[in-house]
Parts: sequence; C-alpha cells; structure tokens
Amino acid sequence: MTLRTFLLGACSAMAFAGMASAETLTIATVNNGDMIRMQKLTDDFKAKNPGIDLEWVTLEENVLRQKVTTDIATKGGQYDVLTIGTYEVPIWAKQGWLLPLDNLGDSYDVNDLLPAIRSGISQDGKLYAAPFYGESSMVMYRKDLFDAAGLKMPDAPTWDFIADAAKKITDKDKEIYGICLRGKAGWGENMAFLTAMSNSFGARWFDEKWKPQFDQPEWKDTLTFYVNLMKEAGPPGASSNGFNENLALFQTGKCGMWIDATVAASFVSNPKESTVADKVGFALAPDKGLGKRGNWLWAWNLAIPAGSQKSEAAEKFIAWATSKDYTNLVAEKEGWLNAPPGTRSSLYANADYQKAAPFAKMTLDSINSADPTKPTVKPVPYVGVQFVAIPEFQGIGTAVGQQFSAALAGQISVDQALQSAQQLATREMTKAGYIK
Repeated sequence: MTLRTFLLGACSAMAFAGMASAETLTIATVNNGDMIRMQKLTDDFKAKNPGIDLEWVTLEENVLRQKVTTDIATKGGQYDVLTIGTYEVPIWAKQGWLLPLDNLGDSYDVNDLLPAIRSGISQDGKLYAAPFYGESSMVMYRKDLFDAAGLKMPDAPTWDFIADAAKKITDKDKEIYGICLRGKAGWGENMAFLTAMSNSFGARWFDEKWKPQFDQPEWKDTLTFYVNLMKEAGPPGASSNGFNENLALFQTGKCGMWIDATVAASFVSNPKESTVADKVGFALAPDKGLGKRGNWLWAWNLAIPAGSQKSEAAEKFIAWATSKDYTNLVAEKEGWLNAPPGTRSSLYANADYQKAAPFAKMTLDSINSADPTKPTVKPVPYVGVQFVAIPEFQGIGTAVGQQFSAALAGQISVDQALQSAQQLATREMTKAGYIK
C-alpha cells in the first residue's frame, strides 16, 4: 500500500465516521399549520448545522400532551425537543423535568421576547422554554352589523356594552346571533374563556390558602352574566361549541361578535376562508372596570427534557426555530401575514408586518395586558391567566367545565353548577394536600 492510498483511505474512514456521528434529534410537536410550516423550512437549519438530523413526531394536541407528559414523567427519553404549552412549563420546571435554556446564542436576543410571554415560561429568572408563537384573546366583530344598529365599538369595551350590543344586533330569523362564546366543556375550552372572563369580574379559582372560591359572589356574577347573555343573543346548541365551531359560525356570517384567541384574527379576515373578511373589526377583551380585562395568555413553546443526551444540539434547534431569523425566513417564503405571532417585540415594530396584519397592534396590546403572575384583582397563590399552573388543574378544570356547560344548556341552574364546582374542587384540593 502506497502512502497516498493509505492517506486517502484514512480520510474516507474519517469522513464516514463524521457522517455516522451525526446526531438525530427527535422532536415531538403539534399538528397545527405553523408547526407544519416549520418542518418544511428545516432545510435552512440543516444547512447551518450539517451534523444534526431531525426526526419528527407530529400529533394532535390532546395526544401530544398525553404522550409527552407520560414520557417526561417516567423519564422515558423518547424525545429531545418537546412542544409544550404555557401551562406545562412552570409546573415541569419546578419538578426539575426541563433544562434551562442558557445557550441560545449571542444573536438570539432574549430581551426581544414579549415580557408577558417570557414571564410565563420562566422560573427563578431562567428561561425553561422558548416561545414559537403566542396569543391572547380579543373581540372580533362585524362592523357592518354595528353600523346598521347605529353602534360604535370602543377599542376597550365593557362587558355591559358587549351585552347590550349583542342583543341589538341579534336577528334570529336571519340566523344572525349577537355573540358566540365557548360552551364546550374542557379546561382548555369553555374554562379558558370563563376563567379569563371571571378574572375581569374580580373572581379567582382559589384564595391565598388554596380554598376554592366558587361560593363567592364574583363567580355567581360571572356565570349568571354569561348564561343570560348566551340565552338572549347566542346561537342554539352553544354548550357544544368550542373554538372551531365558533370560528365556522363567524366565518359564515352567523356571529355578530366572537371573543376568542387572537390567532383567529388572520382566519376571520382571510377572504379565502371567511365570507365576512372585509367586514371584521377588532377590540380588546371586555372589562368590568376593576383593572383586569377578560383576556388570556398562551404560547406554544419548545423545551428540552432534563434527561436528554443531546441537549446542545436540541438548544441549537430551538434557537433557530424561535429566532428573528426564522421569522424573516417565513416572511420571505410565505409572506409577513404568516409570521409566527405573539412572541417578539421586533415583529410588532416591523412596518411590513403591521401593513400585512391590521390586527397586529390589538394582538400586542392584548398580550401585554395579561399578567400570569397577577392574573386576578385579588391576590392568588398560583401562576396562570386562563388556567392554574398546578398538575391537578387539568382534571379539576374539566370537571368544573362540565358543570358550567350543563348550566349553559339549561340542564342545571347556575347555583347548582357553582355548588357542584365548589364541592368537587374542594374535594380534589384536599386530597392533593393543598387544603390542610
């Protein structure tokens, strides 16, 4: 063997070893449009990180949450990057299940993250997840119906104004209902809306000693107002309607107002999807004059489980997918309207985005007004705006949601729903050790 042959063979072996040593990241994510788009754009990441391969596990939201929760709780180690919500981050960080994101890179600009979103995914000043997109909630309304009724929507309406306007623009003979609100039972369905609404009425889930508060007048005011409003100005079968059902009603011209996620703004104003696209206006979620609006706060985030053996590569991917450069990449390939919303101040300072998304300022104002550390008028021992960031909340929230959905359907009274909510929440919180 000549020296040249030996060297060529050695180089080939080294190259093969380099190829064989490429790390494969397994990424668990949700099957929504923004995440699907991200998968299509990962050639950009691979070009910048040739030593890292990506494997995707894409699941429906409820299935994703179940599988990821089971894996992280049992230290299964199936995934290197997790897609999780604002609900899970503080709970899992406190359990020691997530790694802090300390090395996102000099150009990442953590301080560009919107403070409300950042605080919800931080623990003791450290970031435990990076937000892919964020949302709050807002009023979406039909300007043509308001004009016909001689009404003008304020930028910051009260609940009393909303109720009055809903009744005035309702025309049941024409199947036009003044307002559409979530009624389908679930901690992330009707209770997301009703918890955010109750904050503005001065209610809270628990007092400082974790005692449930459904026996207090603020919750009775909230639920009575909601049920009466939906009976007078809501669509039939409202107790079965969640986000998707109300979106369909609004897009087909059957809702005068809809209070829901800011992410829906692009759907209702897209002429390819909405028959009322050119007639939609936006306003902040309503208030009762107590200093809190009925808007929530949510983000889908990327995080690294504590047991990952590939944390360095995982953090590189997270830094890429949640960076300013990624936002610019989406804008270049798909247009500014499709840029992931609700995470960075720089997006909302961008004139191109403002021009493409007429609802941009209202979205930003809605996100900024939600404070997960002080979600209610009175002090509380928990973090979270439309949820309570404790592991028990999923079960309790859904059980309470079933009672409230039954009250909306007329199966039980408001008083019965609240009494049952108080009893079941007290039982579960006592069993879990919160109440001594």
